[in-house]
Amino acid sequence: MSIFQRIKTIFGAKTDKALDRMEDPNETLDYSYKKQLELLQKVRRGVADVATSRKRLELQMGQLEQQQNKLKGQAQKAMEVSREDLAREALSRRSGLTQQISDLQAQHQNLVQEEQKLTTASQRLQAKVDSFRTRKETLKATYNAAEAQTKIGEAFSGISEEFGDVGMAIQRAEDKTANLQARAGAVDELLASGALDDLSGTPRDDIGSQLDSLSSEQDVEIELQRMREALPGGSAGGPRAALEAEDADVTEAGEQTGRGGAQA
Repeated sequence: MSIFQRIKTIFGAKTDKALDRMEDPNETLDYSYKKQLELLQKVRRGVADVATSRKRLELQMGQLEQQQNKLKGQAQKAMEVSREDLAREALSRRSGLTQQISDLQAQHQNLVQEEQKLTTASQRLQAKVDSFRTRKETLKATYNAAEAQTKIGEAFSGISEEFGDVGMAIQRAEDKTANLQARAGAVDELLASGALDDLSGTPRDDIGSQLDSLSSEQDVEIELQRMREALPGGSAGGPRAALEAEDADVTEAGEQTGRGGAQA
């Protein structure tokens, strides 16, 4: 196979494949039906033209027959007045009209036969067109139903292009929403821990900071007190009270020693 034949084959194959993708069965069936209607219309026009020609010949034959009768009457009158020459002339013309009528009758017979053939062909073609129309509508309905069923199946399976794009859009929206939620949570935690300053809120002053510090220390003391009470033998006085009493005794002994030295 030469290079040009290969190129021709490849080009033809690709063209056929492209045309096959572009072809819509509904449009193809409608186009075929339209062509059949055009052909049927041409056949009907042909029948009408033949019938018109036949009718025209019939009118011509009628006129010639009238002329024949008129010439025959004229010949009869010429014979009555002893004008045989005029009678012969009239009969001679009548004979010529007879030949014309004979020729027209032959043509008329041909037109009648042609009209019958075209009428039969038109009826057969009409039946074929009607049958094709019924089949066309059935095929279109079947094709549309199959196409709809295929799209529904693809929609359920999520493999169609439209639903694939929708699925990707939903996935992107979910990812963005998750990222925003995570970022918002992280910012809230940083603001709560003090790692970030809340620039949109009211500036915190020293008094507020001290109050927060005192509140925090108070919470710590309360928690320590609970832990002391939870120790074995713990009470409201507890070890801390004992330590404080011991410190008080030491302090009092020191003061007494000091007073004694002063008195001496």
